[in-house]
Amino acid sequence: MKEDRKKTAALKRASREVPGVPEKQLAHLFRARFGVEPARILPLAGDGSPRRLFRLMGPGHQTAIGVQGPDHEENTAFLSFSRSFREIGLAVPEIYGADEAQGIYLEEDLGDTTLFDALNAARADEPGVFPESMIPVYRRVVEELPRFQVPGGRVVDYSVAYPRAAFDRQSILWDLNYFKYHFLKLAGIPFNEARLEDDFTKFTEYLIQADTSHFLYRDFQSRNVMLRGGEPWFIDYQGGRRGALQYDIASILYDAKAGLPLELRELLLDHYLDALSGYVPVDREQFRGWYRGYALVRILQAMGAYGYRGFFERKLRFLQSVPPAIVNIERMLAGEWLPIHVPELRRVLETIRDTPALRRTAPSPQPGLTVRVSSFSYRRGYPEDATGHGGGFVFDVRAVHNPGRYAEYTSLTGLDEPVVRFLDEVAEAGRYWENVRSLVELQVESYLARGFNSLGVAFGCTGGQHRSVYFTERLARHLRDRFPEINVMVEHREASRWPGASPSPSTDPGAPDAALPG
Repeated sequence: MKEDRKKTAALKRASREVPGVPEKQLAHLFRARFGVEPARILPLAGDGSPRRLFRLMGPGHQTAIGVQGPDHEENTAFLSFSRSFREIGLAVPEIYGADEAQGIYLEEDLGDTTLFDALNAARADEPGVFPESMIPVYRRVVEELPRFQVPGGRVVDYSVAYPRAAFDRQSILWDLNYFKYHFLKLAGIPFNEARLEDDFTKFTEYLIQADTSHFLYRDFQSRNVMLRGGEPWFIDYQGGRRGALQYDIASILYDAKAGLPLELRELLLDHYLDALSGYVPVDREQFRGWYRGYALVRILQAMGAYGYRGFFERKLRFLQSVPPAIVNIERMLAGEWLPIHVPELRRVLETIRDTPALRRTAPSPQPGLTVRVSSFSYRRGYPEDATGHGGGFVFDVRAVHNPGRYAEYTSLTGLDEPVVRFLDEVAEAGRYWENVRSLVELQVESYLARGFNSLGVAFGCTGGQHRSVYFTERLARHLRDRFPEINVMVEHREASRWPGASPSPSTDPGAPDAALPG
């Protein structure tokens, strides 16, 4: 009976943190894998797709990523490819469980550090140059790519590839027209439609002469490579299909915001070809010719996405990728061009290169504000600022009457209804709340107007269990209702020390294990 109450409380806590989350299905998959209920279900930042991502955390060190994907075929492709890749030892997340009818699955948690994040962090330490520390990491990434393309391509089931089984003539033309209609037209770049269509046809016919019998990852770029223990792990290959080897290596080396120097691109391409030659014969000169063509297709497809998301959907962060993409076009125009005659396509790219307005970095979008609300114990010190932003509030709620002094509340937390009712009825808690609410609302409104993207709010009490948790949850709910355009993240730092919880592996070994009444 007691165990049932604990499970029910855990699910209530999870569902309160993320309204609208399919908590029952996610919790069921988590329980089937780990044998315990998730103590928390937290939303993760979106990746630009309609999928919703969550981190599920158990009472101990158990953790997993939950995915709710609205597209059944996309989910099927990802799950099928993942299982095939795992069977041959590729570094992809293990699938812990799936409810395909509900569009839900649970996968291994690879952490939070993407290759792109690591590159940006290294650049902060080595400004003005490409960080030397990242070159070995990129070498590891590109030498793993042939394993997906060749042995991986032999084991995957292409019948589930989504939305098409091969990156063929039709797929290439789709990408080129995506660029035409969603970038050229929306950006106001003039072109002759008939002549451009003729060039697209010539360009496509040239590209499909390459060997297209291998696995094409489709979105092989720095945000889809996770780093764990210094080693690369790979995600988001659900768009994979048969295709040319050149496309994926071009995708990562011409990744616009990564901004790899030209000489490093050449070194990494050589390293990739060395690795690839262990699987298939390689004519390097011929490979490089098609490589330039597929690099251009990839750049144009990405610019179509930037235009659609930025100009049409008004998601300004996508327009921030346009200037570095133009640098890639500029370098391509100045270097070795395509070995075919496509004059209208070249003229269009020269116009993009010479349009100053497109080189201006778009301002940060207002909807990008993330507010991180957390609870903590003063006995364990102030919370660290993991974002490096440094702004926000730390509120000391020890002035509010402490329910932890009463025996009936010592085993409960600020997530439990009896504690919530107790604090709702405490007069000073109400006065405290009104002051906190008005201050934080004022700050959020200002940050939205000024385009800021991060705000931290922390509540501290004696043990980080009752009052601080109560105010954290109350503020998070209020902000989600008051400002639906912002992202609200919740963290209870001392959760691993609450009664009934297993100590987290990251807990300070010098601190006592017993939870401190808050």
